[in-house]
Amino acid sequence: MSFTRFHAILSGAFVALSAFAVQAQVAYEGRAPNILVTDFNTGQILVDRNADVPLPPASMSKLMTLNMLFEAIDDGRVDMDTTFTVSERAHAMGGSRMFLETRHRPTAEDLIRGIAVLSGNDATVVVAEGLAGSEEAFAQLATARARQLGMTNTTLRNASGWPDPEHRMSLRDLAVLARHLLEEHGAYYPYLAEREFTWNNITQPNRVPLLGAGLGLDGLKTGHTSEAGYALTGSAVQGDRRVIFVFSGLDSERERTEEAERIINWAFRQFAEQRIADQGQVLAEATVWMGDERSVALVAPRDYDILVPVFTESEITAQVVYDGPIAAPITEGQELARLIVSVPGSSDFSLPLVAGHDVAEGGFVPRMRSAATVLAGHLGLVIQ
Repeated sequence: MSFTRFHAILSGAFVALSAFAVQAQVAYEGRAPNILVTDFNTGQILVDRNADVPLPPASMSKLMTLNMLFEAIDDGRVDMDTTFTVSERAHAMGGSRMFLETRHRPTAEDLIRGIAVLSGNDATVVVAEGLAGSEEAFAQLATARARQLGMTNTTLRNASGWPDPEHRMSLRDLAVLARHLLEEHGAYYPYLAEREFTWNNITQPNRVPLLGAGLGLDGLKTGHTSEAGYALTGSAVQGDRRVIFVFSGLDSERERTEEAERIINWAFRQFAEQRIADQGQVLAEATVWMGDERSVALVAPRDYDILVPVFTESEITAQVVYDGPIAAPITEGQELARLIVSVPGSSDFSLPLVAGHDVAEGGFVPRMRSAATVLAGHLGLVIQ
């Protein structure tokens, strides 16, 4: 049999969401040449400029080093009180530092703070050597793990983000990593918002700007090299909404702080969350092949909310797309289609739709009817 891609237009169901609109949405205008802004709850992309280009991530790549340490703790290879050795190589690292000395035996928790709060290059090398034996071996493991997480434009050559022509991450990969840290390692996330940390009798502040400024920014990681410019992977929460944003290529710390504030204000003020489908709601019917029923309901597996511009003149539209007819048997809850939603001012995005009920394989008569329907289609006939 041959499969056809079916499209069911559902724009009428979504027009009401924009009925209150009175003027065009204000597009985001910032200074960063490279930027990605995403909504955490819906997964919508609000701003996308050069998001898939492999770029120098500078210290933002330390988030991957933290992830590797969090995973080692979670699977029992180390615990928060495990001590690490400080090599001469780690001690000699320049740039931002935790000020580790070879006589020190920092715990995993100390090193988390040294990286999350102080952006310590020396701390990342200690973690890399402690987990993989060498920084080079660690970089290979971290790159492989990044691939497993779907970070397809990431290649790591060290643990710190120290300049290297092959050390690259895309903004989208950094956003994927930030979401992963929030979803899978939320217990450690508060370390990223600690205001300061003292080690070796030296107190240093967190380098992430606007912590505690009342904007909801609560992590993650800054970065800066001459090649990357001033950069930030950040996340902010206001009410029930959270946004993740990544940008790079700015010229100063002041510009970085101003850009972060501009992004947060825009993302929370220009969009509102709206319900488009309730869990179990039937959004379309899909044709079934060789089943004891001719069609199956396509339903939302959970409540679906989307962000809509507060001010827009355009309709929000959607269509259901699936390859069909769908061969029986079909199991309730089986993903069968995608709901493609088009929201003015942001990129299209898709949500899964699942079977609303089981459909068993048909007996002789339904199977013959299916075969006859296909044959009739080739001959231009209509089967009732």
